[in-house]
Amino acid sequence: MFLNSVSIKANDEDRWPWTIPALKGVDRIDIDCPVTFFVGENGSGKSTLLESLAIAYKMPSIGRADAHMDDSLTDLREYAANFKFSRSGSVPVSKFFLRSEDFFSFLRRIRMQQQDMNAELERIDIEYEGRSDFARLQARTAFLSSLSELKRSYGEDLLHEASHGESFLRLFERRIVPKGLYFLDEPETPLSPVRQMALLKMISDSAKEGSQFIIATHSPILTALPEACIMSFDTSPMSRTSYEELESVQLLMDFARAPQRFIRHLLD
Repeated sequence: MFLNSVSIKANDEDRWPWTIPALKGVDRIDIDCPVTFFVGENGSGKSTLLESLAIAYKMPSIGRADAHMDDSLTDLREYAANFKFSRSGSVPVSKFFLRSEDFFSFLRRIRMQQQDMNAELERIDIEYEGRSDFARLQARTAFLSSLSELKRSYGEDLLHEASHGESFLRLFERRIVPKGLYFLDEPETPLSPVRQMALLKMISDSAKEGSQFIIATHSPILTALPEACIMSFDTSPMSRTSYEELESVQLLMDFARAPQRFIRHLLD
């Protein structure tokens, strides 16, 4: 465990995000599980708190600027400045903050970068056709080096035309390592139920090897992880809850028991 608790300095500000019901009056958050889930309805504050934690901890981000320098998180910096962490003293081997929507932009950007490099290599091949291989190789060297670096950094499998879900899972397989610290915002978004189960196994295995996760999620699959703690943002203030008490779980179970009756009632 790298983080044991977060203290939030009292502030009487009557404005967002201090006024979010789940966060109002919260001055300490205990983090005593290797995996902590933030759950709640849209707008309940779970992503807001996770983003603020990422800013305060200066987490590197995948897909955007690092959290404390990200322009899209400017409104949260004042709030995050009130955070103080209680740490174990050990340093994570790896750490990152990931919002699912950022990953799609990240994936498009590196694939476009690869396409641009490949197009330039084709142009060089045409320009140097009929000339010595040495001259052509000299012209290609810089782009070959850049392309190799791109593949080393992100993995060749991320650069081919796999689905978003497959690429998302491969990114986790590559980047989640033992003794790491990870903040994930709705990682289930591009994943099928089967892929969510694969991510669940990955998180569980890594947690057993010394990693720590804080995850904002809507997924009844991910939150079923036995060793996890669950914080509900549907209460004011936020509070710890059990898996069985989650509204999303109860709703899903009711639906699975009698889907047609559930739908008829909903449509009527």
